[in-house]
Amino acid sequence: MDGSYLSSVHTGWLQGGPLGPTNILSKLSDARAKGARVVIKLCKGHDRYVQNDDRTFSLTKWKALVDQYKSVDLAPYIADGTIVGHYLIDEPHRTERWGGKIISQVTLEEMAKHSKQIWPDLSTFVRVVPSWLASAPITYVHLDAGWTQYTAGKGSAASWVAAEAAAAKSKGLGLAVGLNALNGGDGSSRIPGQIKGMYSMSASELRAYGTALLNESHACAFFTWMHDREYYGRSDINGAMAELSAKAKSHAKTSCRQ
Repeated sequence: MDGSYLSSVHTGWLQGGPLGPTNILSKLSDARAKGARVVIKLCKGHDRYVQNDDRTFSLTKWKALVDQYKSVDLAPYIADGTIVGHYLIDEPHRTERWGGKIISQVTLEEMAKHSKQIWPDLSTFVRVVPSWLASAPITYVHLDAGWTQYTAGKGSAASWVAAEAAAAKSKGLGLAVGLNALNGGDGSSRIPGQIKGMYSMSASELRAYGTALLNESHACAFFTWMHDREYYGRSDINGAMAELSAKAKSHAKTSCRQ
């Protein structure tokens, strides 16, 4: 989401592809001026930037992209909380994204370590459920949090997030929660999703699922995927999001760094 859409309802953004060493400070300055909180992805947007020729993940390419920011002074934005965290990578568990292989939990910890060597006080996130992170016999020292994204097909939102919170706690991880609002509905909205055969969430779905996630005390951040001006411009959707935004603001502050 571009910073121009920040508001009293949408109070932060996550960006990857649009970010670069030459523009990140201006984007952060704009976000700070609006009292926003942001998550930064420093390895660009598309997977191809961090893939080998066989589409498997390249840690070398990932580190090279992140290292471009070494000379950029992010420290003031980390210190004042404008930057919530460093979003290391998306869906490491999906073999179809990574040339038939996962990005292992060991590799994720190495990525987090690399980030911490540059920015020791910057939280590190991976967008994958904590239950997957917890499935490996590894102790996470540098990786701070997993990230759940709810869709209607996952059953009870309350039960699902409780299980993921338990998995996160078992590994000493924080928990970011969120909704796949554009493609995660049960069909009752009749609003076509961005993927054929899928539906966006209705206002009542947003309220129900979002409230369940925000009732989880271990949650340290709340996101929706992703920004769409037409969808969020609907009065019913905007009203539901305003309610969830208020709930998020009243949530007890919980650190993503456990």
